[in-house]
Amino acid sequence: MNEDINLIFPEKISLLSHPKLNEKWVQEIIAKNPSILGLGDLVLKDAERIQPKAGRLDLLFQDSEEDIRYEVEVQLGTIDESHIIRTIEYWDIEKKRFPKYEHYAVIIAEEITGRFLNVISLLNRTIPLIVIKMEAQKHEDKHWLNFTIVLDEFYSIDDEEEELREITDRDYWEKRGTPKTVALADKLLNMIKEFDAEYELKYNKFYISLAKNKQPDNFVIFRPKKQNTAMELKINQSEGIDNLIEEAGLDLMDYDKKWNRYRIRISNKDLEKNRFLIMNLLRIASGRKTLEKNVPNSGEDLTENDDMLPFN
Repeated sequence: MNEDINLIFPEKISLLSHPKLNEKWVQEIIAKNPSILGLGDLVLKDAERIQPKAGRLDLLFQDSEEDIRYEVEVQLGTIDESHIIRTIEYWDIEKKRFPKYEHYAVIIAEEITGRFLNVISLLNRTIPLIVIKMEAQKHEDKHWLNFTIVLDEFYSIDDEEEELREITDRDYWEKRGTPKTVALADKLLNMIKEFDAEYELKYNKFYISLAKNKQPDNFVIFRPKKQNTAMELKINQSEGIDNLIEEAGLDLMDYDKKWNRYRIRISNKDLEKNRFLIMNLLRIASGRKTLEKNVPNSGEDLTENDDMLPFN
């Protein structure tokens, strides 16, 4: 055993019963380091934000690139009814005050019981709720916080039965995103039609999916935003694909381990510059292409008469 390795065994602690570490301390930590929540590159807009006739919102964050805001409420101890109601109420107020933004209600608590998680999951069908479990630990005189997303609005609906209940239309997405970013989904669909002409777009509440012969086939889904469109491909993560995407300069987001999806922000420039790679990623997700390791990339177009996508 390497004697230079210094292992520590942190102790889990309860913030609710801690004599010094309180909710205000937690809020300040999150406000200074919003990336620890795992919600992307966020900017603090306000803390202890006064709500008309409804108290104060703990934290308000905005995505640094998208017109998205997160209304965040922190609770020490176990999540309860009043905390859930307050979070939804503040989300609703902010949504009405600033309708040009997308708004997401975020609940952070130390303990989240199965009962309340089930209730929130039901609410999640109509209200974009994100639930984050917070765990505090200590070792000697050092303390730290861990945050784990246990329910994410973005990925809470992903089966055919729910799609049937949540059908929207193109107009809904052109307002949620823009006509230009929805048109990106059209262009990606046209690429798919090059290897299977029977696919069409299906407009759902939380994403735009694919259908073939009127049946859902979600090997890729699209989420148009204000500046670009997120393309999510159902592909098992691999170092080879990671390298291909990164070397191409595509805007790769964190891999979605829950649903095994690569998430990439796509722009019109990407479609022009990286059409070959995007086409092949779509083919891989659809099951029409496999990966072959240690084959030099010749640069030849593999979208015709080839079952392999080589990578260095």
